[in-house]
Amino acid sequence: MQSDLDIARAAEMEDISAIAWKLGISDSEIMTMGRGKAKITWEALKSRLSKPQGSLILVTSVNPTPFGEGKTVTTIGLTQALNRIGKRATCVIREPSMGPVFGIKGGAAGGGHSQVLPMEDINLHFTGDLHAVTSSHNLLSSMIDNHLKHGNDENIDSTRIIWPRVIDLNDRSVRNVTVGLGGPANGVVREDRFDITAASEVMAILVLAKDYADLRRRLGEIVVGQRMDGSPVKAEDIGAAGAMSLLLREAFLPNLVQTIEGDPVFIHGGPFANIAHGNSSIIADRLALGAADFVVTEAGFGSDMGAEKFMHIKAANSGKAPDCVVMNVTVRSMKLHGGAFGARAARRPSKEEIEKEDVDAVRTGAQSNLDRHIRNMSKFGMPVVVSVNRFASDTDAELDCLIECARTSGASQVCLTEVHAKGGAGGAQLAKAVVVSCQDHIAAGRPFTPLFNPNTPIEEKALRVATRIYGADGINIQAKADRQLKQINSWGYGHLPVCMAKTQYSFSHDANLLGAPTGFEVPIREFRLNSGAGFVVAVLGEIMTMPGLPKRPAASDMDMDEDGNLLGVFG
Repeated sequence: MQSDLDIARAAEMEDISAIAWKLGISDSEIMTMGRGKAKITWEALKSRLSKPQGSLILVTSVNPTPFGEGKTVTTIGLTQALNRIGKRATCVIREPSMGPVFGIKGGAAGGGHSQVLPMEDINLHFTGDLHAVTSSHNLLSSMIDNHLKHGNDENIDSTRIIWPRVIDLNDRSVRNVTVGLGGPANGVVREDRFDITAASEVMAILVLAKDYADLRRRLGEIVVGQRMDGSPVKAEDIGAAGAMSLLLREAFLPNLVQTIEGDPVFIHGGPFANIAHGNSSIIADRLALGAADFVVTEAGFGSDMGAEKFMHIKAANSGKAPDCVVMNVTVRSMKLHGGAFGARAARRPSKEEIEKEDVDAVRTGAQSNLDRHIRNMSKFGMPVVVSVNRFASDTDAELDCLIECARTSGASQVCLTEVHAKGGAGGAQLAKAVVVSCQDHIAAGRPFTPLFNPNTPIEEKALRVATRIYGADGINIQAKADRQLKQINSWGYGHLPVCMAKTQYSFSHDANLLGAPTGFEVPIREFRLNSGAGFVVAVLGEIMTMPGLPKRPAASDMDMDEDGNLLGVFG
């Protein structure tokens, strides 16, 4: 059986200018960034942002499991399938972080015959966007400490600085650090922390900004800490925002690549969905919607994570809600949520356990976990198409059970998808269902219905997400979070959306509560203000914004031969 890397290397990439032309973008409107990848110029972006907008399809999923559900594969495969049935389609996905690449996940460019190319570049440094975000973020960090060293004209309280440092790797040892050691020449001694770049507010700003002016304004609005009198200090106050924006000048431009079948793909931005808002950039969406009839995008992790944040954070900033939601699900994920593999979400079952038929577990998982995901997404006013990502070990009885449960839960259509093995041809049924669902939704004129309006207080927003999406009885705002919330309100940010940071493995804050748990409260440990991005992060339970590596990281199996070819990488 060919690996993903073997399939990718065997593919013939088209010239990137030919890929651009499929969307009506000329050679003069792209900046090539090596073989098979390019950035779209600002002039090309500006000329297309006001064009008629196509239909937007949001791909989401049930709660993820250790063996993966293939959401990115479905996103890419659906895009290929739409083009194969004669539609003008593209997709917009996030850039992989090197944290998961070298940690557990490995690659994040799809798989099998539904991949984006050049896969090796995309999974590593790509066009340098994440490095630019890291540098821009850390420039602000260094300017804060420099300001403290040279007189502290803004009278910043060094014990009340909330701006961390970041790096695009998993490294638990720098979650809490002390800076400035070694005497007065090295600055002011204070406690600090590192987050992963995907959790940076600069990353959130990059993907939510509408244009260069909005990007620059948002960077200046970042609150880095407080003065001795308790007032907030912003990046603009210490003169950092202008230089930060320069470092993001090219990173702000969307990246164009291609699927393994030669269809155009935009990859831009990389916030995680469990600790950030988990969606690709607004600017890439707007470009794609102005150039194609159907645009497929994905939200990170399950619908309780990235999709909920798409509805309440991204759509609020872009003004564009999805016309259709695709819910990705697998038989094996429903077995896990149905209890077939024990009570722990993170335990990877054996091949024999996965392949053993268990219709009862599929039904139990689907009637709990899948049911809640479908009903949650339906609340927002758009149709939900369920895509069953088929694996060779799935039995007919298990598939029939899953399809029946999805229909009972209110899916507008349910489709078997085989895009991993067959590429676009394996997604034809899904593509046709999505086209019909988008057309019916637009014709019906059903309104987009978020769970709250923009002026709802932060505490109430968190409560509604916890109770109406997660199924919790309520929220428990802990002492530290309560103090932070009062301060955020006193500074005038009490109207901002809430970005919930929690485990992706469960509807709850506890990874081991599988299915559709009830009878729990959501503990809010911290509230972190992201004033430039325009939301407040609610940190739930034990979630960390700097991941650690597993006992045997994926990096341990990666290498390079004498000709520079990658070995043991990305499947």
